[in-house]
Amino acid sequence: DLKKTFKPEFLNRLDDIIVFNQLEQSDIEEIAKRMLKSLQKRTHDLGIELDFTDAAISELAKEGFVIVSGLARGIDTYAHLGAVKANGKTIAVLGSGLKHIYPAENKELCNEIIKKGGAVITEYEPHIKPLPMNFPSRNRIISGLSNGVLVVEAKQKSGTLITVDYALEQGKDVFVIPGNITSTNSYGTNDLIKQGAKPVTNIQEIIEEII
Repeated sequence: DLKKTFKPEFLNRLDDIIVFNQLEQSDIEEIAKRMLKSLQKRTHDLGIELDFTDAAISELAKEGFVIVSGLARGIDTYAHLGAVKANGKTIAVLGSGLKHIYPAENKELCNEIIKKGGAVITEYEPHIKPLPMNFPSRNRIISGLSNGVLVVEAKQKSGTLITVDYALEQGKDVFVIPGNITSTNSYGTNDLIKQGAKPVTNIQEIIEEII
């Protein structure tokens, strides 16, 4: 039962989620059992992280994992693209209504996600715009749909840590790629490791843990 994936305090009514896809409800329920949340972060220095995301997500998608992310610019977009390129399924969780896909340049990506059998979902009515307050809240759905959360990079006060907090409260695994100790973009990830998150250096470690 997909409703059991969410604790009531995080999502009171599953019916509040609007699903825009080509999947039957039974397919969504099956997907929910196998999901791995990809990557939540924002940074100005994305070169290595984007390369890693593309390769890692493609590998996970080929292994049958469904990739869940937030359609944001940067890592989120590359996570969805990696799944699409591998002919895998991915689910984009919006912080807005379906009439306001954000960012707008990802509308075509949404179409590709649907063509590959994935889904674009939101808890907001179609006319709701992408307000800043919506995005931290939608992160509970991303983590709630996932078996685990993988963090590639996070600053000390990164929004990614909101997703991590939800994941921990929901009893989900948190995986972290260790970062350069001199980089501010790695402060958050390295702190997570010190707090008990599972450090990983390759995707196979995640696959073995989840399966």
